[in-house]
Amino acid sequence: MIGSRVVSLGHFQPARVVPNSELEQLVETSDEWISRRVGIRERRWAGPEDTVVTMATAAARDALAVGRWDAADVDLVLVATCTNAVRSPNTAAAVAHALGMAHRPATLDVNVACSGFPHALALAQQAIAVGSARTALVIGSEKLTDFTDFTDRTTCVLTADGAGAMLVTASEEQQISPVLWGSVPELGQAVRINPDEGDKFAQDGRAVFRWTTFELPAIAQQVVERAGIAPSELAAIVLHQANLRIIEPLAAKIGAEQAVVATDVTESGNTSAASIPLALSKLLRQNPLPPGAPVLLFAFGGGLAYAGQVVGAPEHQSLS
Repeated sequence: MIGSRVVSLGHFQPARVVPNSELEQLVETSDEWISRRVGIRERRWAGPEDTVVTMATAAARDALAVGRWDAADVDLVLVATCTNAVRSPNTAAAVAHALGMAHRPATLDVNVACSGFPHALALAQQAIAVGSARTALVIGSEKLTDFTDFTDRTTCVLTADGAGAMLVTASEEQQISPVLWGSVPELGQAVRINPDEGDKFAQDGRAVFRWTTFELPAIAQQVVERAGIAPSELAAIVLHQANLRIIEPLAAKIGAEQAVVATDVTESGNTSAASIPLALSKLLRQNPLPPGAPVLLFAFGGGLAYAGQVVGAPEHQSLS
């Protein structure tokens, strides 16, 4: 079968920076409480001009520019999102139009909430493997503030907005491992946005934290095993950016103490499906990795669905 590799990444964040001190004026909370419980110091909130589509398009343009690639060469666009206000046409179709793609690419939205990006990446890798596509834009874009209850101090301190994009193309060498994905149906309502609760983001934070503490490390190890490498060989780990207390211990738990661990949650908050490509794009620009170096991606969230794979670091990591 045909292999695939990551060409480049890009990202977009809204201009408005919201520090914890601003939330202290909104709900009963404190900078100390937020920092201690989830590790977030600040986050970005979108303005009225920022939509799921505009942010996804900006991130895609950034990835194309970094990879020195033309949008006309992309034949598959996938967007992972659970917050686009428009149900149809799909987000990916709107992004393809905004990018001026007149060559009729396939367009597909993936809604698996916070784990949407690795799910979408797996679909892109599989489409390339069987010859249904050759070059794909895989994007995560979320405007969670549209679905945030700003009277709930347990959730409004978490949510943020932004987008990340990854350009993937066919390759003689396979640099994207087979996905390991699954779900925990009994925790299906642990993270949710549903009409019965006013279409606002809600979660059972304790249940999710327990699952990530006791179950996630073993699953992450299986992802690495499926890639055919040892955890000690990982160059970086990019976990869903939900809580610093979940992110920081993982490297030691799986035996990857030498890996660089993305901790973008501290300055970007929880951006759901956007968090992995956003965090990886920023990590590569701040701390470049050798091309092909193995990077573990793993996300979990609504459903309770999870997915992960190991990818090779791209050759193109910045605009320079």
